[in-house]
Amino acid sequence: MQHDIRKRLFVGLILGSCLLVCGLLALLWWVPYVGLAAIHPWAPWGWGLLVAALGGLVCWSGAGLVLNLVLKRSFPFARRFRGVTIKLYLPLITLFGRLFGVSKEDIRLSFIKVNNELVLSEAGTYRPEEILLLMPHCLQNSRCDMRLTYDIFNCKRCGKCPITGLLGLHEKYGVHLAIATGGTIARRIVVQKRPKLILAVACDRDLAAGIQDTYPLPVYGVLNERPHGPCLDTRVKLPLLEQALGRFLAPQYRIGRQPGDAPAGTAQGSGEALHG
Repeated sequence: MQHDIRKRLFVGLILGSCLLVCGLLALLWWVPYVGLAAIHPWAPWGWGLLVAALGGLVCWSGAGLVLNLVLKRSFPFARRFRGVTIKLYLPLITLFGRLFGVSKEDIRLSFIKVNNELVLSEAGTYRPEEILLLMPHCLQNSRCDMRLTYDIFNCKRCGKCPITGLLGLHEKYGVHLAIATGGTIARRIVVQKRPKLILAVACDRDLAAGIQDTYPLPVYGVLNERPHGPCLDTRVKLPLLEQALGRFLAPQYRIGRQPGDAPAGTAQGSGEALHG
């Protein structure tokens, strides 16, 4: 139910933003109308056709995005919808939402929900080495002395934090796994690893920023749990991550690797820090 509310919020803001843009475009046509008529009798209508075409493009993108979300199916140029959402609608609805007192957090949560559904509708399936599990450093127990940001395999697997379970997913399916602590090195490692899909765990702020930074690379976001507040001993639902892996892994890899199978990456490569 909460996810549906988030999606409806985002859809409502998109439709409101579309109406606002169309109103501004109509105003752009109306204001110079008298002046254009003085230049040439057909000038206002030529300008009007241009504005109408731009308005139609805005309405088409908004309607196509909403239909994609509601019907959960792709439409012509559907792959462009995620880019339009990230580059145009997110900044626009953030401004639009302020007019109605909608908080940034609610908008980010709605954006993450919508992004995930778009990724699900457009993404195919991948080999394990094409998927990167990107985790925040706050999942590590704050009282742990082990340094995991440069080699996640330093973990002693004491079971006091989710890292043990994440290593289990890495070993079971062979996907890349890294811990994120910042922004610059994350982009460098992503370039080095060249994943085709990222499964990222973070708070709403970091997830929204990461989705924007990595576009057009698809990012499926999973919100972490913060029982002790932000950035301290956070948690993640491992079954939810494994379920997402099951959706994106090619069918032959969904049961996990068998003993003796070659790993998708070396220990050093899979354990490098991602600063995201």
